[in-house]
Amino acid sequence: MSQWLASVIDPYYQQVLMLVGIYIIAALGLNLITGLCGQLTFGHAAFLSIGAYTAAILTRDFHMPFLASLILGGLMAALFGILLGIPVLKLTGDYLGIATLGFGEIVRVAFTNMKITGGAIGLAAIPRASNLINVTIFVILAVVAMVLLENSRFGRALKAIREDEIAAEAMGINAMWYKIQAFGIGCFLAGISGGFYAHMLQYLNPNDFGFLKSFEILNFVVLGGLGSIPGTIVGTTVLTLAPEFLRFVQEYRMMIYGLLLVLMMIFRPNGLLGGVNFRRLLRRRKQKAAALSS
Repeated sequence: MSQWLASVIDPYYQQVLMLVGIYIIAALGLNLITGLCGQLTFGHAAFLSIGAYTAAILTRDFHMPFLASLILGGLMAALFGILLGIPVLKLTGDYLGIATLGFGEIVRVAFTNMKITGGAIGLAAIPRASNLINVTIFVILAVVAMVLLENSRFGRALKAIREDEIAAEAMGINAMWYKIQAFGIGCFLAGISGGFYAHMLQYLNPNDFGFLKSFEILNFVVLGGLGSIPGTIVGTTVLTLAPEFLRFVQEYRMMIYGLLLVLMMIFRPNGLLGGVNFRRLLRRRKQKAAALSS
């Protein structure tokens, strides 16, 4: 299968597309936490690293099947997300962001000083198990799961918490319990993303999962539009591919990248697809088609 893919798509483009898919999975998890539930977090990369190191160690040192190690990496990230969420999700706004930022730095420093993770040297010789096909399958599964979740009772409860937590609790919604669940699911997706990331690069370094990586994933969600699943996909794709398209102006590409973000925030502060209701647009189109046909 890999040989067939190599004959159809150049290995370099496969690598770029895989990276887009991996980041989409992570961004969908953050969109659930920040976009749908309204909980600001700056430590998403920490859960990415937990999933990455767990999956990599299980496949490299314990010779576990890739799929099993991937799921266990996601579950480990979800477990840490829930354990962190129980005390931290009592905070709101900037205080929650600062707390998650601190957790991210704790995880990074811990991995830098742990022998099993390779310390500051990093973890090498990870088997290459990620490919464009299995990444694409997981992206589709993640998108379908997020769409179903958003349109469920659980998703409506998260939206209510995002809009007004006090009013949501007055209507009988256990806000704390829903926020912890959202945090766990979002961290699970981050862990899955980390597992794919580890088995694509075949090398992990704790410095790759610092604050800048969390901020990068947050940019994906904000650019696409908070709470928008199609927006998250578009924002992730645009910002992941932008540095590649700007390689012809390598000296200035980061400046152009930053300028594009500034212009985006000025002219589309809600994001590319923020506030766009695709169901409503589809319903209107159907109504117009029915009116024209009659």
